[in-house]
Amino acid sequence: MPSHEETASVGLLAPLKNSTFRSIFFASQLSSLGWLMQTVSLSWLMATVSTSDVMVALVQASSTLPAFFLAIIVGAIADNYSRRMVMIVGRSLMMAASAMLTILMAFGITDPWLILAFSFLDGCGIALSDPAWRASLGDMLERRHLPSAVTLLNVGFNTVRSVGPALGGIIVAVFGPLVTFALTTLGFVAPLTALWRNKWTVKASPLPREALRTAIYDGLRFTAISSEIKATIVRGTLFGLTGTSMLALLPLVARDLLKGGPIDYGILMGGFGAGALIAGLANPSLRRAVTQEVLIVLACVACAVCAISLALASSLIVATLSLAFGGAGWVTGWSGFGVNVQLASPRWVVGRTISIYSAFTYGGIAGGSWLWGIIAETHSLSLSLGCSAAASLIVAALGLKLPISDRLESELEASGAFDAPVPALDLKPRSGPILVTTEYSIADESADLFLEVMRKRRDVQSRVGARQWTLSRDIQNASRWIETFRTPTWADYHRLHHRLTVADKELEHQLSKLSASNPPKTNISVERSTSPSPKSYPTVPYVSQK
Repeated sequence: MPSHEETASVGLLAPLKNSTFRSIFFASQLSSLGWLMQTVSLSWLMATVSTSDVMVALVQASSTLPAFFLAIIVGAIADNYSRRMVMIVGRSLMMAASAMLTILMAFGITDPWLILAFSFLDGCGIALSDPAWRASLGDMLERRHLPSAVTLLNVGFNTVRSVGPALGGIIVAVFGPLVTFALTTLGFVAPLTALWRNKWTVKASPLPREALRTAIYDGLRFTAISSEIKATIVRGTLFGLTGTSMLALLPLVARDLLKGGPIDYGILMGGFGAGALIAGLANPSLRRAVTQEVLIVLACVACAVCAISLALASSLIVATLSLAFGGAGWVTGWSGFGVNVQLASPRWVVGRTISIYSAFTYGGIAGGSWLWGIIAETHSLSLSLGCSAAASLIVAALGLKLPISDRLESELEASGAFDAPVPALDLKPRSGPILVTTEYSIADESADLFLEVMRKRRDVQSRVGARQWTLSRDIQNASRWIETFRTPTWADYHRLHHRLTVADKELEHQLSKLSASNPPKTNISVERSTSPSPKSYPTVPYVSQK
């Protein structure tokens, strides 16, 4: 695995040398531009055909809720099926939703509930394709290129976000929503074409596909046990909740504090995009100079400075410069969190960890937008921005408790082939549950060290799929310790060992040394029910009574 210095030395544009990544990346930026234009058009259309403020607000919610509620399911799908095909299906849903909106507008059908329905379908496509796209980065690129690739995605989207809404507003004003929907539909052709023409090699698993229910459970369990990913999710969620005020309240800043209009709002968004672009270009140099935790702290401080500056700003120039600072912090923060999730996740679970991380961070952004809006409405805009600035500084200080580390907990590369025991029974891949017991003979003076190693082993085994892990000590033979765990099926037992890393295997060597006088002995058995089999009754022929 590359070190922090090796990944930091890679330039921001290095991933673009990969033709597959380059093709899909630029096509995705084009479709993102169209999607942002369509979002503006949908909101404007809903405002003209419905008098309900709730219906207007639901346009945004309908496209973002699928990513929150379907996160773990689509992550499991991305890890168990061809990520390329998952992306194609997701993009096809998005294009279908946009095409249907175009057709409805062409026929003059503007029912509010139909608008919400197709907006929801569009959100389902995003929820399906985005985790698969981000999880595919590690398949397309060398591991040392991942930080630059994640930063490129963040810079690209935030740059497009600075242009898309303004461009969408102009097109809606000049040509109407129909043209916007049609252009968006055509924009989705680009990523579909890029995905269809480009294929990349993915290491195939020798095991059968994991059951969806088991995949979901394993993804949630891995995330709950990994201290690095938990810290990233907590910090990322709070970063989104506190930092989103500068974007969520920006229209109010332009209208109420600066007494400006749409043009001023566009200039402010341009300042935010410029800061994001500059920070993205400087990200590799910053990663070489300081640790990832320092970058996260600086990102939080930058967002806090931006928020308090906007609260005090009295001119467009000052506000634009403040937003450039905020845009730099926004991209730096999200790039750092995204990189950490990628590097802390083995390939077998990366789709699920990215999905869970995205669900929480999207929830944080949505919750923050609502919270700061409520404070601005019930108190004042300046107070809301000031409170969010203080909250951002608290998130920075949280690094003392939940640091984002450059040094991963373990090597994530698989340890190699697993020589499975040859069963005497005729076991099928779905046979189970499988019970695994390992006996250790540990001297009294080594008991404390043994327990310390077994605490690590418990986390390792549970993280890769072990269920109901226990450690017990024989009350009649104090040196005899018994480790027990289960897997749902025989295939899951194989899958557990294929997921173990080099560092995980090192724990086995430590346990062998502690039990050198009597090597550990492992027994594997399949559980069998003692319930009586259902009785079979002889078939009685049916005779018609006529």
